[in-house]
Amino acid sequence: MKSKIASPMIGAELSASDDVVSFEARTYAKVARRLIPFLMLCYLGAYLDRVNVGFAKLQMLNDLRFSETVYGIGAGIFFLGYFLFEVPSNVILHKVGARNWLARIMLTWALISASFVFVKSPTVFYVLRFLLGVAEAGFAPGVILYLTYWFPAARRAKALSMFFMAIPLAGIVGGPLSGWIMHSFQGLHGLAGWKWLFMLEAVPSLVLGFAIILYLDNGIAGAKWLTDDEKALLKRNVDKDRTQTTEHVSIRGFIADRRLWLMAAIYFCVVLGQYGLTFWLPTIIRRTGVVDPLWVGILTAIPYICAIIALPLLGSSADKRRERRLHLAIPMLVSAAGFATLPMLGSVGASIVCVSVAAAGILASSSLFWALPTAVLGGMSAAAGIAAVNCFANLAGFFSPAIVGWLNDLTGKSTAGLLFISSAVVLGAVMVFFVPARTVNR
Repeated sequence: MKSKIASPMIGAELSASDDVVSFEARTYAKVARRLIPFLMLCYLGAYLDRVNVGFAKLQMLNDLRFSETVYGIGAGIFFLGYFLFEVPSNVILHKVGARNWLARIMLTWALISASFVFVKSPTVFYVLRFLLGVAEAGFAPGVILYLTYWFPAARRAKALSMFFMAIPLAGIVGGPLSGWIMHSFQGLHGLAGWKWLFMLEAVPSLVLGFAIILYLDNGIAGAKWLTDDEKALLKRNVDKDRTQTTEHVSIRGFIADRRLWLMAAIYFCVVLGQYGLTFWLPTIIRRTGVVDPLWVGILTAIPYICAIIALPLLGSSADKRRERRLHLAIPMLVSAAGFATLPMLGSVGASIVCVSVAAAGILASSSLFWALPTAVLGGMSAAAGIAAVNCFANLAGFFSPAIVGWLNDLTGKSTAGLLFISSAVVLGAVMVFFVPARTVNR
């Protein structure tokens, strides 16, 4: 009878292999714990200052006698400033380091956000929204680029999905907070509730801007909280990953890359849906019959709670299966169905369910998308490429509120605007399948 006792040599090799895998898992968990919660907190502040105009609208339009079109243009003009300064911002970050540059971005936008207390005319509103876009340009793509310094492509979808959980968190925290500020501070010291909203919600970004300088490291080499072995592992994986990415050797080659423009078009559709949700959600809730800003804020938190559940589940699934396209296209189609169904509903409960489906799908898509361009771009090309894709796609942030506001004024209801958003998201989902699977499924 043959012995079934395993060779000690084989057992030792298996044990060593298990130790390596365990060490790598522990190292990346350590990096994620150190970086992701803090970066989420910073992006939460950024996103709160970017979209709180959607709550301010509930009082500001009546106080200042602005039309829906004026609001839509003002909400969207933020992205023109964003568009013009985003690529230079990311290139500068890559050259000078993330710590000081991200701190500069946060401090600048905090001061401009607080300045909205002085808005009295459409012109001032437009100028401040444009300057806010200029100030914030480069933060989100800068963080995306920064995470490529730490995480290889195979681990990036989960890291990005965790970071982008800041968007639904901003809705969960920001909705009730914005509603409470406008409800409780209305008339205090002679100031309207929407003015208090802009002033108070700028404070967290101001504090976090200084915190970045003290807390954030520019890269693996400067991280004193890592051991030498952990640094070596992280650097080896990132360097290996970069050998599989595209390095453009000229500006002409960079611009001629059709994949870059295809991805920008896909993300344009995602962003159009994302800001169709964030800029108009309070208005959608109020049109169901909810009047008190406090209750509007509380109810807007529900769709974001659903999104925050969907984000990490889909990100982990995409990394585990090494599949990117279906994990992006399916949530986009689900979101489009939610937007298209919403105009048919009248009750508060049904509308919340429908908008929750739309929120979970579109916000998950906004993080899952970034596994595509970061899989094919590396080095300085990644710095410019990520910023370029985000830059052009975020022009949808201008067109979305402007077109929806115009359609709302033209028709007197929100049906046409929501169907427009739904159609654009479906178009983006179709374009996902034009990205070759072999280039992104890793």
